[in-house]
Amino acid sequence: QVQLVESGGGLVQAGGSLRLSCAASGRTFSTYDMGWFRQAPGKEREFVAAVSVIWGVSRGGANPRYSDTVKGRFTISRDDAKNTVYLQMNSLKPEDTAVYSCAAGRNVRGGYADDRMYDHWGQGTQVTVSS
Repeated sequence: QVQLVESGGGLVQAGGSLRLSCAASGRTFSTYDMGWFRQAPGKEREFVAAVSVIWGVSRGGANPRYSDTVKGRFTISRDDAKNTVYLQMNSLKPEDTAVYSCAAGRNVRGGYADDRMYDHWGQGTQVTVSS
């Protein structure tokens, strides 16, 4: 089991930036593929970004993936030495407003955008972008 705690959410004006962090407990963080998802009230949870284990397909490149709506604006990264995954969010838009949650799963592979592929979830952190 891995426990995840997100932080870094807040209120920001459109065009601004935030960096979310997801801290994982234990010493097995490096064995998990990691993802960021978001959910706004009344809407279904949607994929934001994902990064694989370092020894996966990328062989050290961590193989980042993004939804089309955030590509070019958001950057996912991981620091296994710190048991932390990050989501750098730039050029934020009001439609980015949501609760952002990080998730961990093993052998996610091509299912990185499917929340059913992740077994462990953080509590979420609120991101609000004002117009």
